[in-house]
Amino acid sequence: MTRIALLFLAGFVLCAPAQMVDCACDLTNPEAMKARQCSLCLEAEKHPEGVSTFAVKDINPRKPNRHLVLPRVHTAKGHRLADLTPQQRTELWTAAIAKAKELWGETAWGVAVNGDKVRTQCHAHIHISRLLPGVDWGTDFVEVSSPAEIPVPGEDGLWIHPGANGKLKVHRGEQITETVLLR
Repeated sequence: MTRIALLFLAGFVLCAPAQMVDCACDLTNPEAMKARQCSLCLEAEKHPEGVSTFAVKDINPRKPNRHLVLPRVHTAKGHRLADLTPQQRTELWTAAIAKAKELWGETAWGVAVNGDKVRTQCHAHIHISRLLPGVDWGTDFVEVSSPAEIPVPGEDGLWIHPGANGKLKVHRGEQITETVLLR
């Protein structure tokens, strides 16, 4: 790696947003909920309590092809996917993959969750879009047969796309994962 590339990478890591573990979103405090990082918590509150997951179009104008799938439930500790129960995570991954297939077909879709160090929203969410061509790189991945087998994201993010023979290919070990998706 060139010296310039290393300097750029080091600068990016140092300037990355802080970990979202101590989310300040408080549904009982309207002033706290005005913070930008709480906007997805507010979106979740618009849906009835009986709804387990829901999809929305990403409102970021720089991401016109993106959708998000979110759990309705709020969790402690920064609203991480790891904080959801296994059943809640399976429902969320199942809903995200179904929405991705609906939007992009059986083979062109991708879903991604950014790592804790680069998240800008408190509420757990999965990015959905078309998988960019040529991004299927690296050796840190697993293939799973169903959403229930998707590993629990730790501090790192992960991204998923169709694999061979009906499997799901799950890439791990990165913080910024949504960059493999069409904006």
